[in-house]
Amino acid sequence: MTSTLASRRTLSVTLLSFSSGLPLGLIWIALPDWMRNSGIDIRVVGLMTLAQAPWAFKLLWAPLMSRWEPAFRGRLRSWMIVTQVGLILGTAALGFFASAPDLPWVILSVSMAIAFAAASQDIALDAYVVEVLEKGEHGVVVGARTGFYRAAMFVSGGMTIYLASVISWQLVCGLQALLYLPMIYVTWQTQPVPDRAEAGARNLRREIWEPFVGMMTRPRALEILTFVLLYKLADALSQSLLRPFLIDMGYGDWDRGVGLTTVGLICTVGGTFFGGIASDRIGLGRALWVFGALQILSNVGYLWIAHLPTTRWAMYSAMSFEMWTSGMGMGAFGVLLLRLTAKRFSATQYALFSSMFALPRVVGGPITGFIVHQFDWSSFFIFTMIAGLPGMILLSRFVPWGTREIVFNVEDDGRRGAVDRAMAWRRGALGAVAGGVTAVGLVALGRSLEALKDDSSAPFDLGSAVGQILLPDGTGGWILLTGIVVFSLICGLLGAASARKGDRFI
Repeated sequence: MTSTLASRRTLSVTLLSFSSGLPLGLIWIALPDWMRNSGIDIRVVGLMTLAQAPWAFKLLWAPLMSRWEPAFRGRLRSWMIVTQVGLILGTAALGFFASAPDLPWVILSVSMAIAFAAASQDIALDAYVVEVLEKGEHGVVVGARTGFYRAAMFVSGGMTIYLASVISWQLVCGLQALLYLPMIYVTWQTQPVPDRAEAGARNLRREIWEPFVGMMTRPRALEILTFVLLYKLADALSQSLLRPFLIDMGYGDWDRGVGLTTVGLICTVGGTFFGGIASDRIGLGRALWVFGALQILSNVGYLWIAHLPTTRWAMYSAMSFEMWTSGMGMGAFGVLLLRLTAKRFSATQYALFSSMFALPRVVGGPITGFIVHQFDWSSFFIFTMIAGLPGMILLSRFVPWGTREIVFNVEDDGRRGAVDRAMAWRRGALGAVAGGVTAVGLVALGRSLEALKDDSSAPFDLGSAVGQILLPDGTGGWILLTGIVVFSLICGLLGAASARKGDRFI
């Protein structure tokens, strides 16, 4: 472990995670706070959620970055430097326009540019991590990267809010822009990735098509992809309503603040670091089983305090256990994503996996709120534990209990065997339609349940909710519809990619 921490490549990717966390804390935490304090209309502040879109849609341009790469410092490192320069310019520009809060649309545009540069940096950095690290380094790096990422979010989020009240927003943005300079130096000096040994000319079609073919022609491909969606579902559901739960249980601002920021941060980072290291020590297969079971059972702590009077030590104990086990599961899961990703498709495949992993947090919110409204908090946490079981059942399909390591043939180049074009079109169309119908149905169901929660006497009108999705009347609605279309296209690509002759994907 000591030699792993000391190696040049692991130190580099760990430090560069700080560069990934900085823009996230600025855009998600600090900027909406500053805009509201500056008297900007709450409707405009609400539109700041649009600046989160590049992180959600980064899969769209990941193949473009893989196809066209600046060559002045080698593959991937050149893209990282370009995006870091963009982050410096964008953050400095944000400070400049902060002197004119009467130009909120300009500030929103600059924020979108920062988010785009940040998401692009993540594409290049994640691909670099996949390609440059050796298998034995995955566990330590997953934990260390999480720690630096969260530290950067604290600096650019909470600390920025405090410093802006002491000095000025302009100066704080300028100082934050300077933090990227040492990151550029680290990127410049870090180890280059190996050159690709590829047959045939690279083109955009290959960069889009072959990553999906390579993934869908693995044994049990659909089961593995579904597992990626479901493994952290219990955590995603329980943590989505953790703040309202603590408020309803009578815990004050100070207790919630300490629990969510201090205790939660320490336990999550510590658990992730421990989970990543343990994945190397006891084997990834065992780690996924043990930590997966613990992260489901940890919600018993919240079930317990739901039946207790307001008790500070009980709240901190339950939260510490849940956050630590969640971190352990995240550590093992992060190692799994690195090993699932083929190095020659690193940018596109890792972007796809990370997008799929985030999906349950997006669609779970409306459903969880309805459950709490219709039943109670105890029923909700029982539901979250039940929701975690399908992921464990799928785990047993490709990692039987007691299996130490998981062996994936991820470097299959996606070209072996012919593709049945007619079957590809049929499966692609079916996948796109199924994905679109599923996405629209889930979102419409969530909105209908939200309407019932607000007014229990209102009828359950799923048709109106579907109509509002398909005929949007605002910017947020168009963003949602775009996301659904993108999801449908991805499902179509996955379906078409499974049409290679002689392969079994279920």
